[in-house]
Amino acid sequence: MSNPRNIEAFGAGAGGELRMIVETPRGSAVKLKYDLKLKIFTVSKSLPLGLTYPFDWGFIPGTQGEDGDPWEANPRFILMPLWHDRLGEFEKAAALPHRLKKEIEQFFLSTDFFTQKHPKIEAWKGSNAAEKQIRDSLVK
Repeated sequence: MSNPRNIEAFGAGAGGELRMIVETPRGSAVKLKYDLKLKIFTVSKSLPLGLTYPFDWGFIPGTQGEDGDPWEANPRFILMPLWHDRLGEFEKAAALPHRLKKEIEQFFLSTDFFTQKHPKIEAWKGSNAAEKQIRDSLVK
C-alpha cells in the first residue's frame, strides 16, 4: 500500500469534497494507526473496557497538525460522509441534538481516562471554521 498520507485533502471535482482515511472503523475497541515504515495499520492503543468507537475514526490526508501528524486530533473534526444516509438530517454541528453532542464529548473524555492526558472540550464550531483550519494545515 502506498502512503495514504500523500493523498490530497480535497477532491478535484467541482464539489472539492474533503477526504478522510478511515484508520479505525466504528465499533472497534482498539485504535489503529498507519505505520509509515511498515506500510500497514497497527494497533495504537486499546480503549477502556466496554468502550468502542461510535463512528469511523481516521485522519485527513495532506494535512499536518501541530504534532506533525495529519489532522485527526487537537482539534477533533466530525465529518459527514457523502452517503450520509444515517445522519442526513444533520448538515451542521448546530443541528446535532444536545444529547448526541454530550455523548460525543463524553466519548472523547473517556478514551483518555486512564492516561496522563487531561482533555477538555472547548467549543463546537461550524464547517466554515473547520474548513479554514484544514486549509491552513495543508502540507505544501
